[in-house]
Amino acid sequence: MKLQTIACAVALATGGLFFTHVVNEAIAAENTVAVSNTIQPTQEQALVSRQLATLVDRQHYLNQRLDANTSNRILDFYLDSLDPEHTLFLASEVEDYKKRFGSNFGVNLKAGNLSGPYEIHAQYRDRLKQFYTYMLAELKKPQNLHQPNTYIETDREKAPFFKSEAEQRAHWNKMLVSQLINLTISKEEDLAKQKALKDNPELANGQDLTGPEDLTPAQTLTKRFTRQLERISRLKSDDVLDKTLNAMMLTYDPHSNYFPPVDAMELNRQTTLQLEGVGVSIRPERGNEDYTKIETIVEGGPASKSGQIKSGDRIIGVAQDGEKMVDVIGWSSSEIVGLIRGKRGTKVTLRLLGAGASMSQARNVTIIRDVIQEEDAGVRSRIVEIERDGKKHKFGVIEIPSFYLNYRARRAGTEYRSVSEDTNKALKSLDAQNVEGILIDLRNNPGGSLEEVARMLGQVIKSGPVVQIRDGNGNVSVFEDDDGGAQTYAGPMAVLINLASASASEIYSAAIQDYERGIVIGSTTTGKGTAQVQLDSLAYGQATLTQRKFYRVTGGSTQNKGVVPDIKLVDIYNEEFGERKSKNALKWDTIPTAPFKREGSIQNYVPDLVKSSQQRVSLDPQFKYLEQRTALAKKAIEQKQVVLDLQKRKAELLDMEQKTLDSENARRKSMGLKPYANWESYQASLDALVETRAKMKANQRPALPEDEAFVSEAASVLLDYAKLQGKAKTAP
Repeated sequence: MKLQTIACAVALATGGLFFTHVVNEAIAAENTVAVSNTIQPTQEQALVSRQLATLVDRQHYLNQRLDANTSNRILDFYLDSLDPEHTLFLASEVEDYKKRFGSNFGVNLKAGNLSGPYEIHAQYRDRLKQFYTYMLAELKKPQNLHQPNTYIETDREKAPFFKSEAEQRAHWNKMLVSQLINLTISKEEDLAKQKALKDNPELANGQDLTGPEDLTPAQTLTKRFTRQLERISRLKSDDVLDKTLNAMMLTYDPHSNYFPPVDAMELNRQTTLQLEGVGVSIRPERGNEDYTKIETIVEGGPASKSGQIKSGDRIIGVAQDGEKMVDVIGWSSSEIVGLIRGKRGTKVTLRLLGAGASMSQARNVTIIRDVIQEEDAGVRSRIVEIERDGKKHKFGVIEIPSFYLNYRARRAGTEYRSVSEDTNKALKSLDAQNVEGILIDLRNNPGGSLEEVARMLGQVIKSGPVVQIRDGNGNVSVFEDDDGGAQTYAGPMAVLINLASASASEIYSAAIQDYERGIVIGSTTTGKGTAQVQLDSLAYGQATLTQRKFYRVTGGSTQNKGVVPDIKLVDIYNEEFGERKSKNALKWDTIPTAPFKREGSIQNYVPDLVKSSQQRVSLDPQFKYLEQRTALAKKAIEQKQVVLDLQKRKAELLDMEQKTLDSENARRKSMGLKPYANWESYQASLDALVETRAKMKANQRPALPEDEAFVSEAASVLLDYAKLQGKAKTAP
């Protein structure tokens, strides 16, 4: 099949991490009302339920019917999405839900009948209110933070629901004590950090590192729980629909998703590098998370053009065109973003409070939303140099954050950006600078357009198949680069991957590996080997539906197993992050090989390359640091329960902090830097670094030394490869 037809065959190869669907945060309604159990679905929401249920029943890759068995599984996923730790619903309530709704859950969704999930959600909201009300009442009582023989489970996902209210409340009490212990320790460390900053202002690196509010742990929790109670009042029908339909989609696979209108806008932004809004980035204010402040302003965006908005302004209110101002103090950043974003050409009014200003000085600024291009979110290229045997070697680096393509702009015949065009320019530019090789950095790349990844492979291979795709009926399509052998770049190359490289990233790295066109370096990828179509003509919101599965030209699927690198480096991510640990992930399998011709003989050299790399990495301070930090993080994750004793918890924490500090200081000494005197100085310095980098555009942030170590090692591997090839050529 020719490259030009790929877009028709598969509209979107959405990465597993391409859009994180937040299930625990409520998106803000237009006004705050009292908590209500009478949230009802609209006609549009009932219609989209019918549409989507019919589509998954008939068009999903699995060809899995929406029968009684599937319905019961949907209900299980729905309950888990509401109560993932099994601390809110009682076992008897869950059994009642299963008896009443389980076998006909899917049938009702197919009929547009949402009464069951909406009833359950009403119970969920009531129970949430009970939880926070109970915790607020308990906070008024003395709590025992010294229980050396009492523990609380840290992961209850697979634990049974509590049988009685008394059992449930006992766990709630444990949760409260555990949080108070955490906050007590945190407050002590914050005070120590502030003292370190006072004693040594240079640690702040010129940043305003205002400490947190002067509240006791009990006061902090009181404020937090009160804020959560208020958030319940902002839940709306979209939130119920979101959880309901995504429970249904998850029953089929993790990458079939439903997006309500506000979230659909985010999906489109991610795939096109565009958003419709005012052009600001926001974050909670340091020291007082009740306030959200403007961090940066996009040049040329509506906010910038207004001339009335400044970095550091607090957003205290948001009003849609012609509607009342909504007080957003205490709202989360995601909620506020949901209010600010909107369709191009519509108006939004922000109520702003300048830094250090009193409430009487608040001002209203009305802005017309527009399309904003995220210029710094695209392909970036640069030159790196490494030294060996007294000689400097120059390599090109191309960082590809996603495989973006603005489909809508292309269909409309207007100007658009694409990752293949941006990469092609970067390859030409770097090649013209006589680099000894090019590193394609796909770390943390969540995927994107299949059409684009196919075009990009055509830029570096001569010709041949690049990926195979099978549909639910077993039909296999082979997509080829058939440009007659044309290559933008034919020199040495390597591809950097990690566990956060997904979907289209895996297709690219797999093809490079199978053709032996380059060396794949890093850690095993996500294993997201499925293709989704984007359903953007639904009655309400949008969805992605898994309809195809990717296979390498050698016949093995990229699904679940991922792409295993030729040269393995430390994996900085917890394995729970990948597809292999995802709920309901599709299985790995194989199909016949697509005939292709390898363009290199890299595998013959891999054992020697691995040996040389391991020797370097074992001596490299950055990799030593990452190995140690990864081991410490793994140990913390594996801890399934914690003690409800302040002193024991402190001792455990101090031990981990000391090991972390030792690791950091060993790294600093190797770099000729002064070690940190204590944990507090280290933390203050980290805060300053985070604050400094947050104020920079992505393309202006210097690479962190621990990140750059991977790039340097990849360049060193290419040098090793060139040396080994030279020996092979000169051998008698």
